[in-house]
Amino acid sequence: MELENKVSIYRPLTINFGPQHPAAHGVLRLILKLHGEIIIYADPHIGLLHRGTEKLIEYKTYAQGLPYLDRLDYVSVIASEHAYSQLIEKALDLEVPLRAQWIRVLFLEITRILNHIIAVTTHAMDVGALTPFLWAFEEREKLIEFYERVSGARMHANYIRPGGVAADLTIGLLKDINEFCREFPDRINEIEELLTGNRIWKQRLVNVGHVTYEEALDHGFTGVLLRGTGKMWDIRKVQPYETYNECFYEIPIGRNSDCYDRYVMRVEEIRASLLLISQCIHNITDGPTMADDIKKGQIDRSEMKQSIEGTIHHFKFFTRGIKVEPNITRASVEAPKGEFIVTLVSDGTNRPYRVKFRAPGFFHLQGIEYISRGHILADLVAIIGTQDIVFGEIDR
Repeated sequence: MELENKVSIYRPLTINFGPQHPAAHGVLRLILKLHGEIIIYADPHIGLLHRGTEKLIEYKTYAQGLPYLDRLDYVSVIASEHAYSQLIEKALDLEVPLRAQWIRVLFLEITRILNHIIAVTTHAMDVGALTPFLWAFEEREKLIEFYERVSGARMHANYIRPGGVAADLTIGLLKDINEFCREFPDRINEIEELLTGNRIWKQRLVNVGHVTYEEALDHGFTGVLLRGTGKMWDIRKVQPYETYNECFYEIPIGRNSDCYDRYVMRVEEIRASLLLISQCIHNITDGPTMADDIKKGQIDRSEMKQSIEGTIHHFKFFTRGIKVEPNITRASVEAPKGEFIVTLVSDGTNRPYRVKFRAPGFFHLQGIEYISRGHILADLVAIIGTQDIVFGEIDR
């Protein structure tokens, strides 16, 4: 018995981390092999949230499939629905009006702020700092109100549609967004005062979760996890879409590629998004917000109520849908978490033959085994937080 006890001291211990753990970000389950407190192996398990989104979309028309995108990354919904809308526009060769492009960029950057303030402050909460999370949710409510004023929904906006946006901006909205942009930097400064120079925060993050450029490429990392290695790769810069090529902004680049770098980069991306929002407010043009192609896009609701032709088209668009010529189409956008890609295989009918999502969080999660190897158990929580994982897009 004494010999067995001595041997068991050196035998690796296998434990469950999650899915009920508060730092598991939803329904993440990790099978950990530990040597004392040191992580030898971390095996991520998914499947506890699976909804079969890609398969479900095959049984819907192209317009009916759009709301499913809001349910993927439910922290940054407009970014996902934007990728799908871009995909349909490419497949139909549909041109988006300039005003709609500016509105899209405006709400895409609002969505980036929504994502990053949750990413930064839930990360802080995982490590032990609750206060920034409470501060951020007060600011998040203001941004959610902007969602609600244009779409009627707090979270699942379904606002960006193929050909433009669902509705024009409401009266006074740009003024209120501009007021938010003037006040919000003070809130960012308060969060940074509490975290950026904090001795405990830095001890928990600096030199934890280091990723090299080669490792990032091998595992398919994008977004902050890739740019943290010192290399600039942002779809908004390298393959500009909408009106991003008409805006001035800098993409933050990391130096040490650790958890602390990724925290600082997300904070700086929030500041860059505020600059982009201000440019959208000052440069936005008048004009239509939906493509003027009755055979490919949805009709304006005011026209639907004024003519029988408009009523017929509206009915046919949302019941029968539109037909897309047989082809393979791909759209890529820089979502807040990284590069989000949607691939469509169309067969000439009014429903997709196949839709495939390339979600950034899925690739980030698969790298957790080598990132966490050799760290202690407490470091694993900091690494999960800095990956900005949302399981809706991973376990789609």
